[in-house]
Amino acid sequence: MPYQTVNPNTEELLESFPDHTDAQLEMILAKSDATFRAWSSRPLGERKAIVKRAAALLRDKREDFARPITLEMGKLFAEALGEVDLSADILDYYADNAERFLAPKKVEVPAGESGEAFVESAPLGVIFCVEPWNFPYYQLARVAGPNLMLGNTLIVKHAPNVPQCALAFEKLFLDAGAGGGVYTNVFLSNEQAAVAVADKRVKAVALTGSERAGAAVAAEAGKALKKSTMELGGSDAFIVLDDADMDIAIKWGVWGRMNNTGQCCVAAKRFILDETIADTFVARFAAELAKLVPGDPMDPKTTLGPLCTQGAIDLVQKQIKAAIDGGAKVLMGGKRLERKGYFLAPTILTDITPDNPAYAQELFAPVALIFRVKNEEEAIKLANDSPYGLGGSVITKDVERGKRVARRIETGMVFINRATWTAPELPFGGVKSSGYGRELSDLGIGEMVNKKLIRVG
Repeated sequence: MPYQTVNPNTEELLESFPDHTDAQLEMILAKSDATFRAWSSRPLGERKAIVKRAAALLRDKREDFARPITLEMGKLFAEALGEVDLSADILDYYADNAERFLAPKKVEVPAGESGEAFVESAPLGVIFCVEPWNFPYYQLARVAGPNLMLGNTLIVKHAPNVPQCALAFEKLFLDAGAGGGVYTNVFLSNEQAAVAVADKRVKAVALTGSERAGAAVAAEAGKALKKSTMELGGSDAFIVLDDADMDIAIKWGVWGRMNNTGQCCVAAKRFILDETIADTFVARFAAELAKLVPGDPMDPKTTLGPLCTQGAIDLVQKQIKAAIDGGAKVLMGGKRLERKGYFLAPTILTDITPDNPAYAQELFAPVALIFRVKNEEEAIKLANDSPYGLGGSVITKDVERGKRVARRIETGMVFINRATWTAPELPFGGVKSSGYGRELSDLGIGEMVNKKLIRVG
């Protein structure tokens, strides 16, 4: 897939970018490897100053950074500004907390022996990252903040439809004073990416993307005996129990499904409703979706943006058709809007049985799947009957009940009385086909690290 800027609102091709050649890739690998030794040996305070400066630049030029997000993948401009702010928060978080996270930890020596033992956190080297288009800076900040503070260097293959965002984030660290080779963007084919993963100078791999992409990259990393982390999307359950506050359920249900036009790995995708409140929820939920206003994502009046690419809207239309052919009913939407741009009408599908293709799929679009259950036990069983396990929500007035349900859901994150979301302090990651490993929080800085035991006799 070529690296191109295509405006999802107008379908206009604006700019194309050439792939790096094999020779250029070799130079980048060599540069990043050589730079690692100098970068990791710099005092932590110097690395902190650079990462803090990058965060400050994001805040100072937040509109300049936000525009390419909206231009390239169609995010509402207000949401793009929020993403820039969140990315700056992540960089600041790791700059401010890395010293504490990376401090040596004493461990007990064997009984009857003298001396001491402790574990230090040492960087690994060059980390190769493959990142997605739906949050073009936030995904990069999640790997850049912890790894640059740790002392690793990064080579990043971003999604082909957000090349200007990729270049802007690379320039951010150059402007902050990191120097060449610390954070390097690459425009590579999948075949070249496999070469990079296998290269002995690359010490670990991080990917956020589709299940298919994760399986391919994880296989390459496994063959090379390299550490990898995978965040591969999900089909999050949004459980509304019989005692739920309906205002809270509707507020977070709409936000959880429609944030980023539904193109979010932790979006609320499967709405699992107790049958006693299901009719009320669905009626109010549909009424809120009907209020959304499609339009130019730069216009503050717009509340429904386009999908990211022609391929994205083609895929979800194919998935909706297969769901209908399998017996699902369309409560609202289901079709592409008759206007320029990659716009899909907000869609609600019901009557989805386990043999329906949509039952086990991730629909990366403004499409909500409605399920009705008789009780809490059925809700948990249905929530767990998925190949994915990334996030999830439980809406109930009884917080202790919510905790009990949350503990039984097979997923990496569960939020009670709100939609799944993210913050620098909260670990992010999943289980099952949603991947493995964690980003953000202190867990995120502990992934690409050599936990080195030092024993003094």
